[in-house]
Amino acid sequence: MNMYSNDYLRTQISTASKEQLLLMFYDGAIRFTGRARMAIERGDIQDRNYCIKKANAVIAELDATLNHSIGGKIAEDLDSLYTYMLNELNLATIHNSTEPLIKVEEMLSGLRETWVQAIDIVKKEKQSAMFPAKSMERGSFSIAL
Repeated sequence: MNMYSNDYLRTQISTASKEQLLLMFYDGAIRFTGRARMAIERGDIQDRNYCIKKANAVIAELDATLNHSIGGKIAEDLDSLYTYMLNELNLATIHNSTEPLIKVEEMLSGLRETWVQAIDIVKKEKQSAMFPAKSMERGSFSIAL
């Protein structure tokens, strides 16, 4: 990565919302898992190790940021999923296999999509709380404002 890419990334991270940061973490883990899979396919053990290490770090960070007192069962379930993914990454390294990486990539993609939907729902709820729909009676029909 060159100096300009690093500056851009720093700016992107420092100005991102918590929701955007979460999605960036998922994007990074998905990207590194995919790169590790491609490294195995081309026999590049050094790149495989680098990418699995990076994916592992991102998933471990996602796990470490779970708030079990607020998240309850959801945080507990995510913790289990992250632990499973970390184990799968280890298996990919031990067996030099793409199968565990494919599983992790699919799980990360599914979780990311779920988070996108949840963020969208919360955003819409906040907007409707700020601008509640009002209706005015006009003759025999009502108009939503």
